[in-house]
Amino acid sequence: MKTVLLIEDNRDVRENTAEILELSDYKVLTAENGKKGIDLARKHKPDVVICDIMMPELDGYGVLQIMSRSPETSGIPFIFLTAKAEKSDIRKGMNLGADDYITKPFSDTELLTAVETRLKKSEFLRKEYEKNMHGLYKFIDDVRGIEELGKLSDGKMTRKYRKKDIIYHEGDYPHGVLFVHKGKVKTYKTNEDGKELIIDMFSPGHFVGYMAILENSQYSESAAALEETEICIVPRDDFLALLYNNRDVSSKFIKMLSDNIIEKEERLLQMAYSSLRRRVAEVLLTLQKKYQPDKGDNFVLDISRENLAALVGTATESLIRTLSEFKDEKLIEIKGREVKIINPQGLEKVIKFS
Repeated sequence: MKTVLLIEDNRDVRENTAEILELSDYKVLTAENGKKGIDLARKHKPDVVICDIMMPELDGYGVLQIMSRSPETSGIPFIFLTAKAEKSDIRKGMNLGADDYITKPFSDTELLTAVETRLKKSEFLRKEYEKNMHGLYKFIDDVRGIEELGKLSDGKMTRKYRKKDIIYHEGDYPHGVLFVHKGKVKTYKTNEDGKELIIDMFSPGHFVGYMAILENSQYSESAAALEETEICIVPRDDFLALLYNNRDVSSKFIKMLSDNIIEKEERLLQMAYSSLRRRVAEVLLTLQKKYQPDKGDNFVLDISRENLAALVGTATESLIRTLSEFKDEKLIEIKGREVKIINPQGLEKVIKFS
């Protein structure tokens, strides 16, 4: 049973509204002023808050500000319930972070629809999605159920690439966002001398090339398949519809897309200031975490020395020497082009003390 916190100073309105909600199988907590409402919100963590604006001691704006600043209550959907309907009042409430606005007098349907919509969106934002095609389609289906965002394409185009096939070139114009369904993809830049620097590597469940669409620009890097790869193409219009037509969808989708931004920034700093041994160890552990997080000491990396060197940001010869050192130190095993991590704790010590 979902819990609704109702903060309303008018006794008749408070009791009538609570009755409507209780008849619809909600558990209702009530408070006659903002201060008591804050106490109840902190104590019970309701699923949604309905709050009047004009109240003694602490008005609705104050309640929202206090709740928004507290990590334990900031994520609770907040609905204003008020007789004030001036545009400036609505704008002020929304600027403070209110999710909805109901104007008195209201019907039972208006009240229940607002509550159900907010609860549905809140559930969506808390949901985690599998990083595979099923998770992608489930996400899009849930988005469609939250708001009428227009008809999204039901059949997504997929393309298969062989190892070393170019997926797109630097300077190409994107027509959609690329979702890695199977295989591995690298994005890279090449300097005037033909030397390649790998910017990132993507495994199944990751989006590639979305920044060019967000910036309405050409690709700033190239992308290629590291092995047999299958890509699902989310059309440009569908992507933008997901991103811009709904604030809740936007925040969720941006979180999904940007989960590797911090990692990229950290890697750039490491390349600038870290020793070669530390950089190689960090790249090996990062790839283990990205591709086989549950394999423990049995992670085997199948990647060419050229690609691994480009990812580390060093010459191939320097990388090979460092891998040989790690092999002698019994941190890894090498068989052909395969690198097996046998002592991840030892690699972590290299990172810590190099």
